[in-house]
Amino acid sequence: MTSMTHGGPEITGGVDTHGLTHHAAVIDPLGRHLADREFPATIPGYRDLLNWIGSHGTLTAVGVEGTGAYRAELARVLTAAGVTVIDVDRPDRKMRRMKGKSDPIDAYAAATAAASGRATGIPKSRDGVVEAVRVLRVARRSAVKARTQAMNQIRNLLVSAPAMLREQVAGLDRTALIRTLARLRPGDDLFRPLAATRASPRRLARRHQAMDAEIGELDPEIGPPVKQAAPALLELFGVGPETARQLLASAGDNPERTRSEGAFAHLAGVAPIPASSGRTNRHRLNRGGDRAANNALHTIVLVRMRYDERTRAYVERRTKEGLNKKDIMRCLKRFVAREIYRALTSTPADHITQTDLAPAA
Repeated sequence: MTSMTHGGPEITGGVDTHGLTHHAAVIDPLGRHLADREFPATIPGYRDLLNWIGSHGTLTAVGVEGTGAYRAELARVLTAAGVTVIDVDRPDRKMRRMKGKSDPIDAYAAATAAASGRATGIPKSRDGVVEAVRVLRVARRSAVKARTQAMNQIRNLLVSAPAMLREQVAGLDRTALIRTLARLRPGDDLFRPLAATRASPRRLARRHQAMDAEIGELDPEIGPPVKQAAPALLELFGVGPETARQLLASAGDNPERTRSEGAFAHLAGVAPIPASSGRTNRHRLNRGGDRAANNALHTIVLVRMRYDERTRAYVERRTKEGLNKKDIMRCLKRFVAREIYRALTSTPADHITQTDLAPAA
């Protein structure tokens, strides 16, 4: 497929996406509505959509309302055709109340946002090793969740279980508990509470073992792609396999789309927000951004505050200056985000000394 560069005036496209259909719209440089049309959400439909938009003139860009979920494949097809794809946020509630909502309205709004420069986001490419890591993590996270749920249900059952069963497993650690419960023999008479109470934990324990085995199979599969995508990331103090996977998934296969380490800090929700008033001059935590990436940075900071001498010295110094723990962690998250960005973009990281922690404030 090639980029649509027909002669004629410059145009901008917009697409409102759904599960089965996508609605496209075209506007001219002045923002005038030229045409709109619905296409099926299939590969032939994507080609027809691209050809139809290009038939109205020289295509400069296409605004797509959210480039994840239903929009991911469309964004890949457009990008492969050489089209500039702009990730457009959905209109706010005030705008929806004023102009209403329909597929054509949303498609024209996406085109207008891309043409006016209000939307400038570059979508994740979703075509490389990081996307493979993200997909594999879905299965792993599901297995971890199922394992945790099984363990919680086992403990809840044991609270009210007959004393004979509770005494049998009393004082056992988790590994021994699961192994013991998985070997229980409840018998065939499940009409008796004791037999039923043996049968249920046994099934839950075996489910726990199955999830353990599945996680053990997935970890070696996810490890090599992570090392290939960002080998410098795992070398940073406090960055473990799971936090590295999450940060990679949040940045995507094209982390350079964030343009700067400041933009990455906004993405991860660690850019400081001014909270000054009168004689008080301070910043506060940022509640926005990718909360999963923010949680990964939070985990890294906690590890460093406990085991990294440089970070512990920084915390002690800032505490003496009057900062509370939340403000100190905000500063540390901002500093860690700077290191992570350098590792993700393969930018050679300069030697960071103790005094370099100060700009994070």
